[in-house]
Parts: sequence; structure tokens; C-alpha cells
Amino acid sequence: MKSAASRARAKARGHEHGHARGAGHAHGHRHGADAGQPDPSPRGILRGLGPGLVTGAADDDPAGIATYSQVGAQAGFALGWTMVLSYPLMFAVQEACARIGFATGRGIAENLRRMAGGPVLYGAVLLLLAANLLNLAADLGAMGAAAKLVLGGPAWPWVVAFALFSIGVPAALSYARYASVLKWLCLVLVAYPAVVLTVRMDWGAALAGAAWPRLSGGRDALMALVAVLGTTISPYLFFWQSAQEVEGRKAEGFHRGRIPRGELHEALARIRVDTLVGMAVSNLVALCIIWAAAVTLHATGQTDIGTAEQAAAALRPIAGDAAFLLFALGIIGTGLLAVPALAGSIAYAVAECFGWRTGLDRKPLGAPAFYAAMGAAVLVAAGMGLAELDPIRTLYWSSVANGLLAPPLMAVVVRMASDERLMGAAVLPPWLRWLGWLATAAMGAAALALLGSWVLGN
Repeated sequence: MKSAASRARAKARGHEHGHARGAGHAHGHRHGADAGQPDPSPRGILRGLGPGLVTGAADDDPAGIATYSQVGAQAGFALGWTMVLSYPLMFAVQEACARIGFATGRGIAENLRRMAGGPVLYGAVLLLLAANLLNLAADLGAMGAAAKLVLGGPAWPWVVAFALFSIGVPAALSYARYASVLKWLCLVLVAYPAVVLTVRMDWGAALAGAAWPRLSGGRDALMALVAVLGTTISPYLFFWQSAQEVEGRKAEGFHRGRIPRGELHEALARIRVDTLVGMAVSNLVALCIIWAAAVTLHATGQTDIGTAEQAAAALRPIAGDAAFLLFALGIIGTGLLAVPALAGSIAYAVAECFGWRTGLDRKPLGAPAFYAAMGAAVLVAAGMGLAELDPIRTLYWSSVANGLLAPPLMAVVVRMASDERLMGAAVLPPWLRWLGWLATAAMGAAALALLGSWVLGN
């Protein structure tokens, strides 16, 4: 639904840009005299959730599930506090990315091309490409293995089917309908809190682990901390949420240029709630995965879990068929959310890097290079997944690439979002700016620890 002003703008844009797909209103504004104010009702808030919720849900991808399962199996409840501590840091960076996309009408890569260009831009895109392809391969492989566990038969047809589904759905649907599909897919995350409810939990120990920061166990615990931060604050999320805000802005009838102050403030209020909720859902689900592994695998001495499907299979004899089924289906569902986000972030970054037409609001013939990049990323990753790469090594090198890319990219994002000439009235407020720099410092320390361990070989 659109306000009268939004309908007029969208109609005008439709005459000017006949190639655009009918995206519709995705962000839940109120109508009539109150159209310039956000709707504070629960229904209005739910309608306003979109890019932030989907981005947060996509963060709990099968590769992330494997990481969180390994952390829970290895350390028990001891590292639950990382999910609490990383929440405000993750929120600050993702809101900065969302503000950049909505305020400028351009994604992270295009803004980076305009501000820095050259080696900085190409280096960032190459690292993103390497990290995302490895992550995509791990995710598609895990989805195929989970489908094999639940339904039987070989894994490779499932890998191919999930890859084709992830390419075909965004190409076939309008942006509004595709965004709605992604929002409904977020419901799959309920599987992991449900797993926790199917097993006997020591809630005192679990809550103490979430509330009291401690790090014991030497280098293994340090590397677990690095893995958790690298999985939680991932560069592909920066590109994805920013790009989705660009799409949403176009759906509102704003293509480029400054937005009237009243409507901008409404959008920023929506972005704030959307990002707070999305990142909270992401970290709560991750915490439930850690808890589920801690109370089952760690408690029975199974501390070496390399993949998400191994975690699901290991749960069956300990926690029963219900926990196994929920965990395995969650791997498939979260993969269906994460694969388009990973491939889409590659497509947006590459297309913006070279100035190609971009957007899920366009039909494939209207942005052929964009869709070709997205499809190629999924198919290459599917081929890697079918090659049955070592999942631990794949995730390790993905973490290395993310560790190299995240800190400098986060610094650029915070700097861009703090530039009043670029952002106008959407400039990042001081408290979020400092929180963003704190997140950058934390990720920088994690990257140094990761590289130090890599160089030392242990």
C-alpha cells in the first residue's frame, strides 16, 4: 500500500523507467494525514520489517550454524556471552550500511567507487568474491547433505535443485513478492529455539554463560572467539542490506537525489527498528544453536563437529528425532535465505564496481550482467559443493578472506555514514559513530588473531 504522494512518485518513475519491475510498497507507512509518521502499532512494526530482518536471518546460514555448533560442542555455555556482546556492534555497522543505501540511493560498492576507486575498490570486491564463493559452496553442500539426512538418496541432486531455486526465484518474481518470500522464510529460524525447548536445559548455566564474559582454554578458545565474530559480522551482510535499502527506496518512488526531511526521518525510524529486530533475531538464534550443541554434544563429550549436518546427525541419538529434524530442516531453510544474500551481494558489488545496471526490481533482460553475476556465483559455488571440498578448510579460508576484508570495509562504512556531505540529514549520530568504530576495532583485533594463528600454523 502507498500514500498518495508515494503513488504519484512511483507513477512518474514508472513512465520514466519502463524497465523497472513493479516493486510495490515494502516498508509499511501509515496513510492519510499521518502518512509522514511511522506506525507505532505492532502491526505497523511487523509490516515495516524487511531488509534488516532478512539480513539478520541470512547471517545464520549453514556455515554459521556449523561454527556455532562447533563453539557450543567445544566450549559448552562458556562463549554464549559473545552473542550478547556482538549484538550492539553488529547493529551499529548494519544500520550504517542501511542508512548509506537509503540516503544515497547507491550501494556500498558504488559509493566506494565514487570515494576511493582503483585498488581499494577492486581489492574489496575480490576479497568479497573469494569469501562469498567459499561460503556459498559450504552452504549449498550443507543443504544437500541435510536433505540427504532427512529424505535419503544422494546429496548432489539436492545441491543442484537448491542452486537452481536460488537463481530462478529472484529472477521470476517482482521485488515486492520476492521480498515477501524472504520475510516468510525467516520463520524457519523458529526451528532453533524449538530445538532448545526439546532438550533438558540447565538454564542457570546457560544464562550465566551469556551474561558473564570469560575466555578460558587457550588458543582454541581464542580461535573460537575469532570464528564467532567473523561469522556474526560478515562483509556480505553490509553489501546486502545496503542494496536492499536502495531497492526499497526505488519502490517508494525515489530513484536518486535527496529525500524530503519528513519522509527521510520516517525511513530512518523504520531502519532503526528493522535493524534492531533483525540483528536481535540473528544473535538469539545463534545463541540457541550454541546452547543446543552445549547441552547435547558438549555434555556427552562430542567436541569435534565440523559441519552443520554432522551436528544434526549427532543430535539424533542424544536428543531424539524431533531435535534432529528441526535442526536439519533449519539448515535447509536458512540456506534458502543465505544463498540469495551471498550471491546477491556478489552481484551488487561487481555490477556497482563496473557501473552496470543493478537491481532485483528489474527483469533479467533489464539488468543482464547483474543477473549473470548472481547466477554464475551460485553455479560456481554449486560446482565447488559437488566437488566435496573439505568443509573445515573451506570455512577456514572463508574466515581468512572475511577477516582481511571486514575491518577496513567497516572503517570505510563508518566514515561514509559519518560524512554529512554524502549523507545529509541521514548522517550517523555520534553515539552510533563511536559504536561503529568500536565494532571496527573489535573486528580488527579478531582479524589480527586469525592471521597470527594462520602464520604460526596453530
